[in-house]
Amino acid sequence: RFSRAALRDYARLLGAFIAAERQKGLAVEVGVELDIKVALSSLPELQGSEQDQPAVLVQLSSRSRASPKNSEDKILWSGCFCCVYGDDLSENMPEDFTCLPLFLANGAESYMSVVGNWFQKTFDCIFRRLAISPFSLTWMVAMWTGCKVDKATSAVELVFSVPRLPQPLDISYAIHPEDAKALWDTIQKTPGEITQEEVDVFMDCLYSHFHRHFKIHLSATKLVKVSTAIASAHCDGIVKMLHSQYLSGVLMLLTELAISQIQ
Repeated sequence: RFSRAALRDYARLLGAFIAAERQKGLAVEVGVELDIKVALSSLPELQGSEQDQPAVLVQLSSRSRASPKNSEDKILWSGCFCCVYGDDLSENMPEDFTCLPLFLANGAESYMSVVGNWFQKTFDCIFRRLAISPFSLTWMVAMWTGCKVDKATSAVELVFSVPRLPQPLDISYAIHPEDAKALWDTIQKTPGEITQEEVDVFMDCLYSHFHRHFKIHLSATKLVKVSTAIASAHCDGIVKMLHSQYLSGVLMLLTELAISQIQ
């Protein structure tokens, strides 16, 4: 029963819900008393294909009571429902069903909790962290390493967690971006197409190189994070997008993961 024509009404109801939660003692801001404003808007440009439904942006902003009246509101938290190239899921949905499986949030977890609770109570939906498996992380690092960028100043970095130890131990493995790109170019057979075999060969080469120098088998560890000039992704769903040119490609991968976990 989600209606884009009612975005203003939803913003008003969500604002009232946040105010009620704060009065119950669930304060979302410590210190200066702030008036929180809620805005919901449509983002039709954040689509991969015509079948994707337009994204919906949720913003919480505030203005201190001590601030001048003509001062701009400060964005406290923002979230975005979207679906980028989610054609497979959209095709199987009823016409009156709103299909936006991916939710991107930027800001304090306390706001995410309150906003998520309201949407779950108001609509038939559920919020949970997007789990990114080591398998998916290997695909991400291979795909993003192969992307062309003007200046790839940041290294390609892989972070591995060592299991079954009394104390947590992570291994960080950084590769110069040009070296990583050169390796990938020798492996990829068809530009624009990636196979599981190519991803496996790419990772095996990195593992072999690491073992040659440090005598450590990374295949016995768990890949928990990858970082490139395009984006970084952590297994617990924290993603940082670093290159606007490849934004739709990153969101396509995340949408695909979200859909697979829903199904």
